[in-house]
Amino acid sequence: MKHGKKYNESVKLIENTKLYESNDALDIVCKTAKAKFDETVELHIRLGVDSRHADQQVRGAVVLPNGTGKNVRTLVFCKPEKETEAKAAGADYIADNETITKIQNGWMDFEVVIATPDMMGVVGRLGKVLGPRGLMPNPKAGTVTPDVAKAVTEAKAGKIEYRLDKSNIIHCPIGKASFGPAKLEENFNALMEAVAKAKPAAAKGTYIKSCTVSSTMGPGVKVNTLRFGV
Repeated sequence: MKHGKKYNESVKLIENTKLYESNDALDIVCKTAKAKFDETVELHIRLGVDSRHADQQVRGAVVLPNGTGKNVRTLVFCKPEKETEAKAAGADYIADNETITKIQNGWMDFEVVIATPDMMGVVGRLGKVLGPRGLMPNPKAGTVTPDVAKAVTEAKAGKIEYRLDKSNIIHCPIGKASFGPAKLEENFNALMEAVAKAKPAAAKGTYIKSCTVSSTMGPGVKVNTLRFGV
């Protein structure tokens, strides 16, 4: 794959075989984020588990201390008696029959879907649309809950969901390059600690096999994760 001049200049700042401490790695990532827009900083964690087995799934959610730098739009499915508290917490949309039809017709103007347990029968009808986009509410992610106000507040504050892909890798944003290394490291630590605690009992051998951070347009920087003890 051909890369541009800025990318090739950034690669020269990185020792390919070195495992950097997280603060140093994130400092490099900020320096290599040279695009004209505020690049997202992403964390990629390869785990020593097999996602094909139900007892080795790794999935959950964590509130990043400094948020994601993104305005998160929330859609809430709840009964009328919960609507006031959802709106008060900052929900962007409250679902109704018209909303369901709009989604079925391709409307996706939201990033997080929250539902009370008694509305999951309705939400289930949208599974084929929401599921492939990673938008289906899930109890493990805290998006199926009777406390819709808390769920909306956390989503707005920077709560992200992490889960394995088919390659046994977790990909998550941890903020914007403009945050700077210190705030990014606080977010990095929060996510890494959550993933470490989520280690399945069935996992054998090395749990965290590798960890890389990068900006949207920049090269990856390998991170030493020994301090997380898994």
